[in-house]
Amino acid sequence: MNGWLHPRIIAHRGGGALAPENTLAGFRRAKALGFAAVEFDVMLSADAVPVIIHDETLDRTTDGKGEVAQTSYAALARLDAGAWFGAEFRGERVPTFAQTAKLCIELGLWANVEIKPAPGTERETGKAAALLARELWRGAADTPLLSSFRPQALEAARDAAPELERGLIVERIEPGWTDAMRQFDCVSLHCDHRYLTPALAREVRAAGYRLLCWTVNDPARARELFSWGVDAIFTDRLDLIPPDFA
Repeated sequence: MNGWLHPRIIAHRGGGALAPENTLAGFRRAKALGFAAVEFDVMLSADAVPVIIHDETLDRTTDGKGEVAQTSYAALARLDAGAWFGAEFRGERVPTFAQTAKLCIELGLWANVEIKPAPGTERETGKAAALLARELWRGAADTPLLSSFRPQALEAARDAAPELERGLIVERIEPGWTDAMRQFDCVSLHCDHRYLTPALAREVRAAGYRLLCWTVNDPARARELFSWGVDAIFTDRLDLIPPDFA
C-alpha cells in the first residue's frame, strides 16, 4: 500500500478550538491559518439532507433543541450555529454537505468526512454520504476519505462508492481489528491516541494500513506519535500545532 499522501495535520471539525465547529467559518479559519486538511461530521436531517454537525442533538452547538434526525433541513437552516462560540460568529448556519464540499474544493482543503449516523440510519447515511461525495468531488484533484465508527455505515459507503477511500474509527485497537479493515476495504485506522502504543503502531503499519490519531492537542505528544510512525493527527489546537508541524 502506498504511503500517506495527504496532509499530516488535520483541523478537527473545521476550525478546531478557534471557531465554531463544523461551520463554514471554521473551514475558512483553518485555511487562513495555512491548514490544508479538515475533518467534519455528516448526519442526515429528517428529510434526508446530509448536513454537517457532530451531535445527534442540536442543543450544544446551535440555538435549537431536539434531535437532528427529527428536524427538517428547512428548520435546521434557520438555526444559529455560531453565536454559542462568540458574538463575531453570530448568524453562522448548519451547513449542508454540498455547501461544505464546495467550499473545501474552492479553498483547496482536503477532507476527512466522518459519517456520523443517528441510531437506525447507519446504512442510509453511509450510502447518502458516499454517493454525494462522489458527485461533489467529481473531477477534483483530491477526493475525500470517508470514515466512521459504525460498521454498517462503512459497508454502505463501500457498496455505494467503492472508489472512495475509507477509514475505520475506533477508540482502542482491539484484537481482530484487521478483520474489519478487510471487510470494509479500509485504507486507514483512526484511533484515540491515548490508547496507542508503539507496538500497536508498528502492527498497523506492518499490516500495510495508514494510522491516524484523534484528538491530539499537545505538541510533545504529536511529536511522539509521529516518531512511532503515525501518518496523521487530528487537532483542535490549530494555534499550538501548525500545519507545517510535521
